Amino acid sequence: MVKEETLKELALSRSEYNLILDKLDREPNDLELGLFGALWSEHCGYKHTKKLLRSIKSTSEFTLTEAGAENAGAVNIGSNKAIVMKIESHNHPSAVEPYEGAATGVGGIVRDIFAMGARPIALLNSLRFSNLESDRNIQIAKGVVEGISGYGNCLGIPNIGGECFFDESYESNPLVNAMCVGLVDADKILSAKADRPGDLLIIIGAETGRDGIHGASGLASQNFEETIELRSAVQVGNPFLEKLLIEACLEISNFNELVGMQDCGAAGITSAAIEMAERSELGLKIDVSKVPVKEDSMTPYEIMLSESQERMLIAVKKNQHQRIFDILEKWDLKCSIIGEFIEGNEVQIFDGEKIISQTSIEALTSPPEYDLSLISKGYKNKKNKIKIKEEYKNFDKKIINKYLFEIMDSNNLISKESIYRKYDHHVQTNTVVEPGSDAAVIRIKGTDKYLIFSCDGNSRFSLINPDIGAQINIAEACRNISVLGGEPISLTDGLNFGDPTKPKGAHELIETFKGFNKACKVFEIPIISGNASLFNEGHNSSINPTPIIGAMGIMNNKTKIINKNFINEGDYIGIIGKSLWGTDNGLSGSEFQSFFDKTISGEINIDLDFEEKIQKNIRILIKNNLINSATDISLGGLIMSLIKSCEKNNLGVNINKSIPENWAGALFGEDQSRIIFSFDPKNETLIKESLSNIDWEKIGLVSKENIKFENILLESDDLFLRYNKGFSTDI
Repeated sequence: MVKEETLKELALSRSEYNLILDKLDREPNDLELGLFGALWSEHCGYKHTKKLLRSIKSTSEFTLTEAGAENAGAVNIGSNKAIVMKIESHNHPSAVEPYEGAATGVGGIVRDIFAMGARPIALLNSLRFSNLESDRNIQIAKGVVEGISGYGNCLGIPNIGGECFFDESYESNPLVNAMCVGLVDADKILSAKADRPGDLLIIIGAETGRDGIHGASGLASQNFEETIELRSAVQVGNPFLEKLLIEACLEISNFNELVGMQDCGAAGITSAAIEMAERSELGLKIDVSKVPVKEDSMTPYEIMLSESQERMLIAVKKNQHQRIFDILEKWDLKCSIIGEFIEGNEVQIFDGEKIISQTSIEALTSPPEYDLSLISKGYKNKKNKIKIKEEYKNFDKKIINKYLFEIMDSNNLISKESIYRKYDHHVQTNTVVEPGSDAAVIRIKGTDKYLIFSCDGNSRFSLINPDIGAQINIAEACRNISVLGGEPISLTDGLNFGDPTKPKGAHELIETFKGFNKACKVFEIPIISGNASLFNEGHNSSINPTPIIGAMGIMNNKTKIINKNFINEGDYIGIIGKSLWGTDNGLSGSEFQSFFDKTISGEINIDLDFEEKIQKNIRILIKNNLINSATDISLGGLIMSLIKSCEKNNLGVNINKSIPENWAGALFGEDQSRIIFSFDPKNETLIKESLSNIDWEKIGLVSKENIKFENILLESDDLFLRYNKGFSTDI
C-alpha cells in the first residue's frame, strides 16, 4: 500500500488513489503513480474548476478556437490575421525562487503562443506582492521584476503593460500572472496534436534535467508548508535558448511535414505528450532512453516528470523529419525522435526495449471532477457594513490635505514607472501607447488595425463580493480598452484563489464564475483562454480571491489615439456617469478604506447595462475625434484620476463644483462606471448631441496649474512629486 507521504508529495488523496486502482484494476508502479499525480494535479487536471469552466462564454463571431482545446485562444482580426493570447500564473515557484519563478513563467507563456505557429508580439503582466515592509517581501518583489525583465528582454518581445498591486493577503504567496500575445495568419494556426498512426513524436530544445520535478503537483496543486523544501521543484530558464527555439519553431511551422506542436510545460513530457495523444484520439509509444538528458543517471520517472524549460514536442509525418532536423541543426538545437503515435487508446512507455508502463489515456486524463457547490454548501460571505468616520463626513480643507498627502504614500497609487522602465517596450517597433496609460496600444503592420490590451483585477472587490467583483473586473478591463477608443473583443483570465477544498474557497470560485457569465453576456465578449491557480494559501491565511482579466480591443489605425493625459489649457472637462462624486458606499473595498481604516468591508455594486452604454458612448466620441483625453475613475477615486490626467503635461484643473460634506467618499470613492474626458470647447454642441442618451455633465476646464474646486485649492506640484517619487526601495 502506498504511503501517505508519497500521496501528499503527488497531491493525491487516498480516495483518488483508490479511484486509480479501480481504473487500472491493479496497483500502479512508481512511474505510473507519478504520471497520475501530474495529470490529476490541479494544475493539469482542473479538478475543481472544470465544471465551472464549461459554463463560460468562450466563443464569438471572432473566435477561431474553443477554450481549452489548444495552448491558447485565437481571434480573427481580419486581413487573414489572427491574434493568439493567453494569461498564465507562476505563483508558487515565484514565492520559492522569485527570479527563476517569474522568468520561467514568462518563458512558459511565450511557448504556449508560438506552439500555435504565432509570433509573440507583446507581453503583459499582473503582479501581486505583500507590503514592502520586510526584507523578504522586498526580495520577492525585486526578484520577480528582475526575472520578468531578465528573461523577457532577451526574447525581443515588448512588455507593453500590466499592473502591480500590494496587499498583505499576498504575504508569502505573491501572484505572478504573465500574458502573451501572438500574431499568425488565420489559416496557419497549428494544433497541439498528431494526425494519424505512425506520426513521430520529437522533442526539441533543451536537454532534460532534474529541475522542476513535481512542479505541477507539488508547487501548483497544494498549499505551502514551511517544513517542505521546494527549491528543486522550481525550473531554471535560459532565454537565449528560448529565442532560438522561437525562431526555429516558427520556421518549421510552415512545413507540410509538421503536423502539430506542443509546449513542454507543467508536468513536462508527461502532460505534453499524453495530452497531444488525447487530442489526436490516438495512442502513444514513448522511449525515455531517446530523450536527451543533462545527467546520465536520470531515471525514467525523472525524465517523464521533469519540467526543464525551453523544450517543445512536435508531431511529424512518418519518415519526413529530415528537413525539420536540418532547420533545427541550423539553429543549434538538439532534437530526438522519442516515440510515435499509434492506434488505440494506450500510452506505452519504454526504456529501450523494456516496457515500463502501459496505461489507457482515458484513465490518465480523466481525473475526478469535484462539485464545488457541495463543498461550499451553507457558506455565506461575511457582510460587514461599512463604518464611516464622522471626520469623513465633515468638509475641512486641512483634513482633506492631510489625508490626501498621506495616501500618496500608498504603493498602490504612485506611478509604477520604476517597474516598467526595466522592461523593453519598444522592441519590434509596434508599440503606439506604452506602459503607464489605462491600456497599451500596438499596431499590426500591413493592416489598418490597432490592438489595445489591458490587464486588470481588483481583489478587494472580489473579497467583499466575488460575484460583483468579477463583474467589475471584466467591466474595468473592457473600460480601459474603451477609453482609448478600442472595441473589446476577447478576454483571457487568470484565476488566483485559495483552497477549493474549503467552503470559503469553493464559494469564491462559484460566485466569481457567476459574475463572469453576467458580464460576458452583457458585453457580448468571450473568455477564450486562461489559467486556474488554486491553493494560494501562505503560512497564515489565504490570498484575497484574485481573478485577473486580460482584455484585447481593436480599432482602426486612422482613429486618433488618445490617452488619460490632459493636453490643452482651456479644454473643457466632462464626466460620463451618474455622478461626478463618489459616495460613502464607494469607499467599500477602496484604497482609502484599506490605507486608513485597515479593513475591507461594506457593499459594492455595478450596473452592467449602464456600464456597457457608457463604454459604447466614449468609443463613439473618440471615433468621431471629438475629445482629447479620457480615463476612468477607479483605484484612488476621482482625485487620483485628476492627478494622473494632469501630471504628464504639468497642467491643472478648475472644477466648477464644491466638494460636498462627505469629502472622503466624494474624492476617494471608487464607485463604478465613471469616465472623465477633455475636449475642445468648439466640440461642445456635437458632444451634447452624441451623449443625449446618457448621463453626463461638463464639470470644469483644464488650467495652467493646481487642482481647484470651488471650496478648496490643492497645489499640484507637491502632488505630482509624490505621485512620481517611486517606491521606498528599488524593485
